[in-house]
Amino acid sequence: MTTSSSPSSKDISQKPLLGVNIDHVATLRQARGVHYPSPLDAALLCEKAGADGITLHLREDRRHIQDSDVYEMAGKLTTRMNLEMAATSEMLEIACEVKPFWVCLVPEKRAELTTEGGLDVAGQVTWLTGYIEKLQAAAIKVSLFIDPEEKQISAAIDCGADAIELHTGAYAEAGLAGYLNVQDAELQRIRQAVATAQRMNSKLLINAGHGLTRDNVYAIAQIDGIYELNIGHALIADAVFVGLEQAVVMMKNAMHKDS
Repeated sequence: MTTSSSPSSKDISQKPLLGVNIDHVATLRQARGVHYPSPLDAALLCEKAGADGITLHLREDRRHIQDSDVYEMAGKLTTRMNLEMAATSEMLEIACEVKPFWVCLVPEKRAELTTEGGLDVAGQVTWLTGYIEKLQAAAIKVSLFIDPEEKQISAAIDCGADAIELHTGAYAEAGLAGYLNVQDAELQRIRQAVATAQRMNSKLLINAGHGLTRDNVYAIAQIDGIYELNIGHALIADAVFVGLEQAVVMMKNAMHKDS
């Protein structure tokens, strides 16, 4: 797997990168308990189409991505693996063996359909600080998936995280429900969170994701200071109709339509 150098300030000033989450390719496979479609093949197609990184979430309940997917993908990606996982001892062991370029720590609830909110970093600073140190000692960069709140940003910095990923779910859900005033307010909250993070630590990378689609991604992609957007479900849904490579191209075009 390619392990490119850390992004420079020049990189951060450019339009956001696209990280493609391929979890739901595995969801389709697990629905029948067969060996296809292959998440690895999907990831390689996404890279070929212009994805800047591949995200996959190894959940504790293994509802989609399996351990074998993670190990197989680690040696074959040409961009960067972003391994989403809960901050557990089991996942720490796997990550230190696989050595993805990024680990993104996320909260998990067994009953949830998808990740419902950000990690409560402020409530577990001591545990997460030690956990992050162990990952970084294995040469893994660490991101924390958090709600766009100042206390969570501050706690993430205190923990020593290399990056944060701002949860855009409330913004996306408001738009889907037609609550445009709420969506605008959530967009402003995300903008403010980016500005706050930049003010607190100029070296902190700021990513964003969850619920983003071709219809709502542009406003998020326009926020100065966001390094990467991680997008999965909507892109895989588009792929049903246009194919995976074209879905990646269409998403990047939606992000950068003024370029």
